[in-house]
Amino acid sequence: MMKNPIDHDIRKLALPALGALLAEPLLIAIDSAMVGHLGTTSLAGLSLASTILTTIVGLCIFLAYATTAAAARAVGAGNIASALRQGLDGVWLGFGLGSLLGVLLYVFSPSLLAAFHPDSAVLVQALAYIRASAWGLPGMLTVLAATGTLRGFGDTITPFYATTAGAIINAPLNFVLIYVAHWGIAGAGAGTATAQTLMGLWLVGKIDVHARSEAVAFWPTGAGVLRSLRDAVPLIIRTISLRAAILLQIAASTSLGTIALASNQITMTFWNFAAYGLDALATAAQILVGQSLGSHDHERVREVLGRCLNRGLVYGAWLGGALFALSWILPRLISTDSAVRGLATHCLWVTALALPLASIAYMLDGVLIGAGDTRKLALYMVVALAAFAPCALGIMWWGSGSTAQIFLWIAYAVVFMGARAATMYRRIRGNEWLN
Repeated sequence: MMKNPIDHDIRKLALPALGALLAEPLLIAIDSAMVGHLGTTSLAGLSLASTILTTIVGLCIFLAYATTAAAARAVGAGNIASALRQGLDGVWLGFGLGSLLGVLLYVFSPSLLAAFHPDSAVLVQALAYIRASAWGLPGMLTVLAATGTLRGFGDTITPFYATTAGAIINAPLNFVLIYVAHWGIAGAGAGTATAQTLMGLWLVGKIDVHARSEAVAFWPTGAGVLRSLRDAVPLIIRTISLRAAILLQIAASTSLGTIALASNQITMTFWNFAAYGLDALATAAQILVGQSLGSHDHERVREVLGRCLNRGLVYGAWLGGALFALSWILPRLISTDSAVRGLATHCLWVTALALPLASIAYMLDGVLIGAGDTRKLALYMVVALAAFAPCALGIMWWGSGSTAQIFLWIAYAVVFMGARAATMYRRIRGNEWLN
């Protein structure tokens, strides 16, 4: 618990990273608020379309993680030109992947949306939003890769400025396109796509300034882009496993009925909010571990590891205590149904008690990404999914009532997070991950 100089480095990196993480959902909130005034059908269409978009972007989060780790290790080794080269190749990979996914989404979105069996009116609204947003995918994925590159240099301030500016631009732009230009829900999609594209251009411009000073060519190297894609495969597996666990959790909750599903939405909302704080700390761990390993300072790596775990446990305990104290109040802010509020409160107790455990999982995830130990990380995430899946499937097939919903959260917050934490903790007890 004693203060350590590394704690200052963690705070300096984590606080702007937290701001950037919170700015992203603000873009969605702006869309929701403005589209909500168009009517219930438009809002339902936005919910469906944005779920698909956020899932696609979420699956591409490896662009940020991979470029952070690669750039940080190169910076730690004193090879700034190599860090910029790897970062720019990652940016070009993000742009190319975003362009491909944007075209595929535009073409196949009718079939994709129809698979959810929405009402015809909702389908029309969702299709309008998703097609207007599709052209912004290159910008969205470029933002991920550029953010990772800058983080590798220890710069979490610039991405924070970019996401904040994007959120500020997004509001008036959406207003004009939705209400003045009369584009309706398509205006919200186009506005957000424009804001994301501008964010991407600005961040790439910042990287290009550094690249010019180091005489690093802006244009991609084919081998570098392919290497970035190859190195990202374990992170893709990790992310798919994580998304599969979340989908299983939601599917199991859905099978338990309307009250369970409504309470699950409340619990998941506040769990995700706490996760933003832990994610910000994990980002700091990625950067500090990557730079320390790049300079081959294993003693500092161990010191960073210890302080990151310490800060993670402390903040996880604080967040858990706050969530427990507010567990009677928070559900009342969202639902008027007493059954939903009561069940959500009980589930929040579970998540509050599990947050210190989850903090270990989040911190060690960041440590191993920073160390480039992504093959093991992918394996551990698959193991955690294998531990959680039988619990979720068992509840889905045989569970019923409020008790099953509480056990579902025990399975997710304790079994799934515990499996992640235990496997990664066993890994960092040895020395192989340092190589």
